[in-house]
Amino acid sequence: MSCFVVPHFMRLLFLLSAMAKFIEEVIIMSEKTLNEFKGTAEQEAALKDVIAKHHDQPGGLMPVLQEAQGIYGYLPLEVQQMVADGLGVSLSEVYGVATFYSQFSLTPKGKHQISVCLGTACYVKGSDKILEAVENQLGIKSGECTPDGLFSIDSCRCVGACGLAPVMTIGEEVYGKLVPDQVKKILDSYRNEGGAAE
Repeated sequence: MSCFVVPHFMRLLFLLSAMAKFIEEVIIMSEKTLNEFKGTAEQEAALKDVIAKHHDQPGGLMPVLQEAQGIYGYLPLEVQQMVADGLGVSLSEVYGVATFYSQFSLTPKGKHQISVCLGTACYVKGSDKILEAVENQLGIKSGECTPDGLFSIDSCRCVGACGLAPVMTIGEEVYGKLVPDQVKKILDSYRNEGGAAE
């Protein structure tokens, strides 16, 4: 029986390895087309220092990714590749960790980070229409950043302000009891650098 199982197990390992390599290449191709990476030599040097500090540490990938995101503001493919190369792990392993934990972002964040609550209380009061209005005003979708880097949009499950539903936050500022017609005025206040419009 064991003579039969071992070859099948080896074939399964080979297929999994081939699949990981394929996924890695797909990630590389798709990510390269999404965002133009704009890292600096100083950022790269800081990342290399972080990698060296955690290189021999068991479980060092998490703190490296956390510090890398602190350096770059997000984890673009180029940064993930530097981490993989520096720690001697596969890009698919780095990508798997970066996409599993919600604290990591693969896309740049804007100067003004918008979050629209899609939790139950907000959703039943129309937060999907608020999100749609924000996306229409900025010309981007949730998870994206405007080309000028001024705004990024994300959705969340709850901001803990259910009594103000529907709710949107911009940075630390909370906007509640919103209707879609208010979105343009709020965003314009940030475009004009005032912010915190009512």
